[in-house]
Amino acid sequence: MLVTWTWVVTIVLSAGFIIMSLVFRKKSSESFMQFAIAGGTLPFFLILFTDIATIMGVGNFIGHSSKGFETGVANIVFIVGEQGSKIIFALLFAGFAARFTYKSIGELLNDLILRDKVSRALIGILTSAIMIAWIGGQAKGMGALFGTFTGMDPMPLIFFFSAVFIAYTMIGGMYSVVWTDLIQGAGLTILAIWFYYVVFGKIDFSYGKLTQMLSDVGAAELTTLNISFFEVLTLFVTGCFGILAAQVYWQRSFAAKNPKAASRAMLYSGFFAIGFTALASISGMVIKALNPDVESANAISWLIMSEMSQFAAVLFFILIFLAAISSASSQLHSAAVVIVNDLVMPFKPGMKDKALVSLSKWLVVVVGVFSILAALYSQSIISLFAFAYTMTGGGVVPVLIVGLLWKTRKGEQFEMGYQNSRVSVWGGRIGLVSGAVVSVVFGILWGVLVSALLTIIVSLILPNKKDPNEINANEVAKA
Repeated sequence: MLVTWTWVVTIVLSAGFIIMSLVFRKKSSESFMQFAIAGGTLPFFLILFTDIATIMGVGNFIGHSSKGFETGVANIVFIVGEQGSKIIFALLFAGFAARFTYKSIGELLNDLILRDKVSRALIGILTSAIMIAWIGGQAKGMGALFGTFTGMDPMPLIFFFSAVFIAYTMIGGMYSVVWTDLIQGAGLTILAIWFYYVVFGKIDFSYGKLTQMLSDVGAAELTTLNISFFEVLTLFVTGCFGILAAQVYWQRSFAAKNPKAASRAMLYSGFFAIGFTALASISGMVIKALNPDVESANAISWLIMSEMSQFAAVLFFILIFLAAISSASSQLHSAAVVIVNDLVMPFKPGMKDKALVSLSKWLVVVVGVFSILAALYSQSIISLFAFAYTMTGGGVVPVLIVGLLWKTRKGEQFEMGYQNSRVSVWGGRIGLVSGAVVSVVFGILWGVLVSALLTIIVSLILPNKKDPNEINANEVAKA
């Protein structure tokens, strides 16, 4: 019975999402700006629910549950950095980003700070890594869970699920992503509340009882923060800087109709994200207390199959499916936009909107396939996320912060079309590459420090010989 209903739910929801995306096909194909950021016209409620739906991905849900099962409350440090950074983003960057109609963080850095297409391409590659990790994480988690429910090999199920969100994203662009996220976000919130009520009912909603149960099974260490301050700081910075470099949040801010809508939506979703993912991690600890012998990757699946009714299992599957499809489509759309905007357009100027939209749609397919292959070879969902966060956050964020703070003309606000930073072309290039490499090899704390210092030092030694604003004005005049 469970297998039948699982298949029915999967087919019905998949068909529904694709049909909905067809509604927005014509509008999203009008121009690259419409496909990428919905023309910068999205209101607060759409930004809010697309943020919530993206946050509540299967990677966060299953990945953090598994990590909570393994490391306990120590994982919450990473969560506070990863999800709390959305609050930092809301307070410092969302309103700022919403003043512009860029399509990527790479375009923003290029126009306001760097004026270098090589650096822009590097940023595009680095920011794409986070999205590829997220897309793969959704498919990996969904396939494993579906395989548990149906008893089938998860591999073909991963490919089936991937085909659905690839088609859905390719057809409708940003419009289909945000409008379906409105439905998914509302449904996810209701189902998540129900799920956590069921899970924490097993410990009588008492953390004290959970502590005692973990002690009884020899896992008392999960309730203590038994890691060093350096490890705590590393976990926090990894999550925080990774999110600050995430294209999907910058893109939603660019798509907002005004700064207030962007900052409010990100602020509210940030608080929601901390609560949601922290509860997911604690759920893993609950499962550890109930069955310490189950594999961490299968913790949630065991709970559903062993401790809940079939009706509850189907509801849970709907929750996971909605979470996975919304998060995957958002990240996939953002990845395709970044590649076109930062890796193609700077080197092939003058491409027509029709060609850009068409290329974006085909890149949705290419990136989707590549993401799934990356996921199949990763050890776990969270390890996939952490690597991408480390590399991208350590390279992009220090250059961004130095560039915004180190102005050429201190009294002026940033405006589209005008570079106002002392970071030079080579300072940006060296900062991006060194930060990414050092973060992966020696840790993100060293990567951030090295990136920031080298960005400043190289910019002082090798400053730009010409004013980028004058160069840009001459290019516009010639055009």
